[in-house]
Amino acid sequence: MNLRDLRYLLAIAEHGHMGRAAEASGVSQPTLSIQLRKLEELLGVALFERSGKGVAPTEACQRLIGHVRAAVAEADAILTLSAELRDPLSGRFRLGIIPTLAPYLLPLVFAPLRAALPALEVEPWEDQTAGLLDRLRAHELDAALLATEVEGAELASRALFAEPFLAALPPEHPLAARAVVAEGELAEDMLVLADGHCLRDQALAACGRGGALGGTLRAASLSTLLNMVAAGYGTTLVPGLAAGAAQDAGIVLRPLAARAGRTVRIAWRARYPRRAAVEAVGEVIAARLRKFSESAAAGAV
Repeated sequence: MNLRDLRYLLAIAEHGHMGRAAEASGVSQPTLSIQLRKLEELLGVALFERSGKGVAPTEACQRLIGHVRAAVAEADAILTLSAELRDPLSGRFRLGIIPTLAPYLLPLVFAPLRAALPALEVEPWEDQTAGLLDRLRAHELDAALLATEVEGAELASRALFAEPFLAALPPEHPLAARAVVAEGELAEDMLVLADGHCLRDQALAACGRGGALGGTLRAASLSTLLNMVAAGYGTTLVPGLAAGAAQDAGIVLRPLAARAGRTVRIAWRARYPRRAAVEAVGEVIAARLRKFSESAAAGAV
């Protein structure tokens, strides 16, 4: 039994006619008939009933054809994956990204990624850090964009760009009159994300708070935090790439005295065979954000 004969069987079943199946398969009708007879002899069952009008699958064929389709699909998957491994910059590339980064970074980098890597099909997957790392270790992602270091010898990472935090304030807040805000001054009414978001821990660390805060809200998304700040419910820290969304909501942004921030990294499995794809994606993102990082370093964000 070979893959070619299984493809012939599927073609005959699809077209219901030997001549049309032969044409679709790129072979002569006698060749197709000979190979079908060989397959039937090998299996010991008749696969089609012939008539002047065409062919019809037998009960044996109907019971076997699901397995044939699965076998051909798996063989095609092996060929596709092998092609991707020969050219790591082609095929599907599953890229995880944390929720506080995805809506602000992806619109900036998707066009450059398509332009620089046209054969690479980047598929984003948004999740919190722990979920992305689990999927990365389970081979369900090829790489992930994170804002924390990775742990364990099985994973590796590379820094892509620095992202400063900004104080996000309601317009009427007393600190809105300041040119620069000290991180600790935000703690009394600072709102944070719920447990599981790395931005929550980073915000607490930046403000020197490891426990209770003045604000009681624990939001599931950064957009919720921004809306609550705009409504005067409290203050928060926002990553620099979210500055536009914050200003659109009517929030006052101020630089932080200690210039706290985070480093966005791309992480992958240390033994991942398509390391060239990871490096290429990371370089495109780093290049797109290079001016942003330079502005952040100069305190101009």
